[in-house]
Amino acid sequence: MLIWINGAFGVGKTQTAHELHRRLTASHVADPELLGFAMHKMLPPARHDDFQDLPQWRTGVTQTLLDAEQSSDCPVIVPMTLVDAEYFDEIVGGLIEHGVDVRHYTLTASVEVIHRRLRARLAHRLGPILGADETWAMKQTGRCVARLGEDRFASHVPADERSVDQVVEHIADDAGLELSRPRLSSARYQLRRAAVAVRHIRT
Repeated sequence: MLIWINGAFGVGKTQTAHELHRRLTASHVADPELLGFAMHKMLPPARHDDFQDLPQWRTGVTQTLLDAEQSSDCPVIVPMTLVDAEYFDEIVGGLIEHGVDVRHYTLTASVEVIHRRLRARLAHRLGPILGADETWAMKQTGRCVARLGEDRFASHVPADERSVDQVVEHIADDAGLELSRPRLSSARYQLRRAAVAVRHIRT
C-alpha cells in the first residue's frame, strides 16, 4: 500500500506523514522532494525552476515509489504537493496502472490558516539566516487550494481545526491500518515536531 499525503505547502503534510510513520512501526516515508533537490544540485542554476516540470523527476518518482512499494509489505508514506492534473495522472495514475494500492489524501485548510502555519514554521523564522525562501510557498497557496479542491484530488481531509493526531487517525482508519503506537504527550510531541521541522528546512 502507498499512502500519498497531498496538500498545499504548509498545510501539514510532512508532520502528518512522519507522525503516521511513527505510529505505524512497519512503514516507510518516501519523500519525492529529495529526488527533486538532488536533481537541482546536479543541474546548473538556469535549470532550477520547479523540479516537477522535469520529465526525469516524474519518471524517477514513479519508478522509485514503485520499487519501494514492491520491495516491502510495509505501507509507503509519501508527503508531496502535487497539483498539476497531468503530472498527477502521470505519477499516481502510473503507480495504479502498475498495480499499486494507492490511497490518496489531500489535506485541506483555508488560505488564512495555511499562511498562519507557514509564518510559524522554523523555515520562515530562520529563512533569512539559512537562505531558505518561504515566500515562494506563500505565493502558491491560492493556486494549490483552488486546484486541490477538485474531485480528482479526493479524498479530502479537512485540517483547519484538526490536530495532527486526529488527521493521522482519520487516515489510518480510512486506509484500514491499525496504529501500533499511542499519541505522544504534548511536550514530547512538540519536541518531535521541532526535530522534523529542522530536518526538512530546504536551503
